[in-house]
Amino acid sequence: MKSVKMVALAAAIVALASSSAMATFSGQVWIPSTDVKGFKEVNISIDNYARTSNAPDAGVNTYDVGVTAGILPLEKFKIEVGADYITDNNAGSLASSHPAYFNFKAGIPEDAFFAGMPAVAAGMFGMNTASNALSSNVAYGLIAKTFPVIGRLSVGGYNGAESSLGAQNTGLLASWDRTMSEISDKLWLAVDYQSGNNFLGAVSVGGSWAFSKQVSLLVGANFYNKISSGGKPTVTTQLDINF
Repeated sequence: MKSVKMVALAAAIVALASSSAMATFSGQVWIPSTDVKGFKEVNISIDNYARTSNAPDAGVNTYDVGVTAGILPLEKFKIEVGADYITDNNAGSLASSHPAYFNFKAGIPEDAFFAGMPAVAAGMFGMNTASNALSSNVAYGLIAKTFPVIGRLSVGGYNGAESSLGAQNTGLLASWDRTMSEISDKLWLAVDYQSGNNFLGAVSVGGSWAFSKQVSLLVGANFYNKISSGGKPTVTTQLDINF
């Protein structure tokens, strides 16, 4: 019954948003994190990226519905796989014609093998089998460490397909995130950065509120490094439903 209610809630929010939702790897606001789903854990994400401008060079609104699942029955080494339906809702556009994307990630959590060990993760996202122009095929690696008071700091790098991202297809990934326990254990804040003058390069900020262990909603903004590629800033809402 709980699963039915959560799916119904997701459908209702999609309808209210006038469409459905960017990649559903376990992540921060925009970039991946070192978090990896445990065995049989399933996440449904409904993401919306709406432009803050109607200018001709603003870029398209993007909607993403995705599912991510943990597939490895180990505590100290985890693997997740995911699939996304991503569209700009423009009939006949290349993106809407080939909306299926895939991702995967493997990771080791903090303190897995010794005290003080950082979390480590590596994976790929943006894999689209239909078109080279749409397949960014981004491979990435990250390490992260949680510090008292400060929160979690993550750093890493990525490399994507030049045919999709252009000449600047390699760059830095970095983020800060923290559960704001002083206010509420339900409140989580994050800032992340992806370098590169391509459509993925951006500074993003956001906050998430957990309504329950199963349902949370993130609200944030993305400021792209290269306006001509990434477009004008977007406001994002990201609904996560966990099973």
